[in-house]
Amino acid sequence: MKFETDYIEKLAKVLSETGLTEISLEDGEQAITLRKDVIVTSASQAVVAAAPVPVAAPVQSAPAAQTESATPAKKGTPITSPMVGTFYKSPSPDAEPFVSVGQSVAKGDVVCIVEAMKMMNEIESELSGKVVEICVEDGQPVEFGQVLMYVE
Repeated sequence: MKFETDYIEKLAKVLSETGLTEISLEDGEQAITLRKDVIVTSASQAVVAAAPVPVAAPVQSAPAAQTESATPAKKGTPITSPMVGTFYKSPSPDAEPFVSVGQSVAKGDVVCIVEAMKMMNEIESELSGKVVEICVEDGQPVEFGQVLMYVE
């Protein structure tokens, strides 16, 4: 798959509409990174520099795996975000959350929603267990691979 211009423009729009400063994607031997530089000029102001032109580069997946394994492990198994987007703990603002700390979940249960490009993506648990920690606040931007919660 070749990264098309309209797809890159959609990613740039997601970058500008969220609090994210970087989006990276890999597809086979291609990789693309969109980065927004933020320059702080004082305690109350920030200037956002224009995002540089995305550049396709060869994929190097081994260093990324080493970086994640170097971080200390929390208790339980992480449920991570499969995409860049916005985390929601419930199907609507006035509804009960899908899960809460201490609640048991079964494999396949919906545990949250990640909104990406106006699409609501239900995230399902890949294992059965008890939710021991929710790492993201409702409405917070999340990145690909970011830990959303831990289940033990």
